[in-house]
Amino acid sequence: MHAFITGTGTGVGKTHVTTLMLRALRDTGRTVCGFKPISCGGREDAQAILEASSPGFSLDEINPVALKTPAAPHVACQFEGRSIDRNSLIEGFHSLAGRADHVLVEGAGGWAVPVSPGLTMADLAADLKLPVIVVVDNRLGALNHTILTVEAIQGKGLQCAGLILNHLADERDMASITNRQTLEEWLGIPVLEDVLHAEDHLDPQWVLEALAPAAGKNLQSALAASPPCGNR
Repeated sequence: MHAFITGTGTGVGKTHVTTLMLRALRDTGRTVCGFKPISCGGREDAQAILEASSPGFSLDEINPVALKTPAAPHVACQFEGRSIDRNSLIEGFHSLAGRADHVLVEGAGGWAVPVSPGLTMADLAADLKLPVIVVVDNRLGALNHTILTVEAIQGKGLQCAGLILNHLADERDMASITNRQTLEEWLGIPVLEDVLHAEDHLDPQWVLEALAPAAGKNLQSALAASPPCGNR
């Protein structure tokens, strides 16, 4: 069971949520890894994903394309005189998927960010054919960004497995309190979790559920097969 993790934009907490999910899955005794196919402006996020993954994976496997320019991949490639091989990214994912029970693929920026001429991050997600989880910066304005993102995911013929509302601040206002109910009513897609500000632990059970949107009756057997979670 694998998933593609996107966000409603840049800086919404995709890496934070991805690393929390990876650590929760590791607690079940499974072999897990993240895949950050493209990073821009530094490899800090990729390094965090590597550290949250099971042992045995390298930084270059988890992040095969590392661009130094803090811009969209398409712009960064132009500035640095580089190009991105679409097929090598697909092969990189399948290599990891052959060695791990769960691979969480984290996109760069938002859903439709340009990667190279004629290629967006959405196109790469469609190549991988994975269920998509959307990380939402839970604030005023999130409704519009989230609805547009989910509609674009579905327009690619992909399944949006659910939303994760990430709280980047301690303070709660009317928007952050009511967004969950509004999004569930409007989109008919579950909000999988509210990740509170500075939260450092997620329940492995809901992470497994999030990664098995089509598992149905097999989900309980998958959960029952999990070893007890270790102490953090």
